[in-house]
Amino acid sequence: MTGLRERKKAETRAALGWAAIHLTAERGYDNVRVEDIAEAVGVSPRTFNNYFASKAEAIASRHLDRSLRTAAALRERPAEEPLWAALTQAALEQFTRGPEVEAMPSPGHAQWVAGVRTMLAEPALQGERLRAAAIAEAELAAAVAERTGTDLATDMYPRLVAAAASAAVAVAMQHYLDSADPPSPIERLITDAFTQVAAGLPAPSH
Repeated sequence: MTGLRERKKAETRAALGWAAIHLTAERGYDNVRVEDIAEAVGVSPRTFNNYFASKAEAIASRHLDRSLRTAAALRERPAEEPLWAALTQAALEQFTRGPEVEAMPSPGHAQWVAGVRTMLAEPALQGERLRAAAIAEAELAAAVAERTGTDLATDMYPRLVAAAASAAVAVAMQHYLDSADPPSPIERLITDAFTQVAAGLPAPSH
């Protein structure tokens, strides 16, 4: 029962986070209330407040939770798997469409991109996004340290890997937003970004 309860909580959190993003991209940050997000998911505003302190935290939660799951997935990858291959697979696992997206699908690419860009430029979100990114990167660094037998206190390596992996995902997602319609699949962009980083970012041949 504990496992079922935790899964239901994770599903509710994911649904609230996605609804916050979806409605903000559609209407604009100032035109979305906590009550609107809760109603879209079919829960009460009080339930929303059990998960998040603000709509900014709810919006930032999707990236944070995906990154935390990446760290957890990395810990589960086979020990003999090369680090960047394991990181790539751990990251890709988190980009499958969840039931929250199926229940509230995003609109056409051009409309969605315009809304997301406006949302990401919202000053009220910046502090929460930075906080989420710092937590996510620290957790990924801890997982890398465990996998590589390095020490977070004395070795730069795990933090460098975590920062590079986080940057690779961020650049892939930005490239997706900047792509023409239809965009390249995000999974392909993430794989390409990780492959280039793992190769040491060699200069392009063309």
